[in-house]
Amino acid sequence: MVDKAFQMKNFVLQISKLVLQIIRVARPIHWVKNLALFGALLLTGTLYETGLFGDVLLAFISFSFATSATYIFNDIWDASLDKTHPVKQFRPIASGKLPIFIAILELFLLVFLSLTIAISLNQLLFTIILVYLTIQSLYSLGLKNIPVIDILIIASGFVLRVYAGAFVINAHLSVWFLLCVVSASLFLASGKRRSEINLLEATDGGTRKSLTKYTKELLNSYVTMFGNATWMSWSLYTFFESPKASLSFWMVLAELSRATTIDKLMMLTIPVVIFGIMRYEALIFEGKSEAPEKLLLTDSGLVIAVGLWVTLVYWIIYSGVSVSGI
Repeated sequence: MVDKAFQMKNFVLQISKLVLQIIRVARPIHWVKNLALFGALLLTGTLYETGLFGDVLLAFISFSFATSATYIFNDIWDASLDKTHPVKQFRPIASGKLPIFIAILELFLLVFLSLTIAISLNQLLFTIILVYLTIQSLYSLGLKNIPVIDILIIASGFVLRVYAGAFVINAHLSVWFLLCVVSASLFLASGKRRSEINLLEATDGGTRKSLTKYTKELLNSYVTMFGNATWMSWSLYTFFESPKASLSFWMVLAELSRATTIDKLMMLTIPVVIFGIMRYEALIFEGKSEAPEKLLLTDSGLVIAVGLWVTLVYWIIYSGVSVSGI
């Protein structure tokens, strides 16, 4: 009886460890990137239109499953290389804690769920996720070893996310906002590579061939260029294309300046964007930006910047809007 109880306890323990590795290999922390899908919903003033929030939420889930699938595919393909990496050697597949056949089953299940949800929502969303899966697979298979191309592919993931959110609600994205998204994506991708060089120098290790083709000076110029392009394109968006503020909010700030008009209140977010970029650049040169998704959740400066930006945007666009059913 004691032996059976011990065996059952051991079985439950082993299953629990396996489930933990199944969750770990999916890297749910990276799902924070998919919050970009809500960008179009927030900025077009349609947050409270019936059904739209639910549709974007489902798209978020679909994209999150696709995101996890691409990471699992990458870990399967790079398992042998990851074993020599100072950090990646502890991943579930590289460390041997998760059998490859279970990872493959998880991969196919996530792709199936992602595409099933996507096609039920919108054919364009289905197409975007297919494109995303294809590009990320090609990245894992070898494009990540080609300098510049690797950065462009990393950045394309963010652009596809924003467009996916727009397609789900049938929204139009202005060219200035698109330029801002592209610039910010390239900024994050360049910063990621810059920090990876610092990490590999500190540990005398390396698994990514493209890093040998970059110099710190080149990546520094990329970071500076795309950082400047991000805040400048956002500034132009707030001046030329930003949504009108609600009347009640305008009445509160009407006395601030006669030069300010109801169409230009989104320019109040520009200092916040500049602060966020400056803070992120500091983290890049400290070698801490190899995982942007973690920084957005753990760095107090970035958390404050993002929180204040969202608060300002929401207040400007929605403060006078009556909330109806979502």
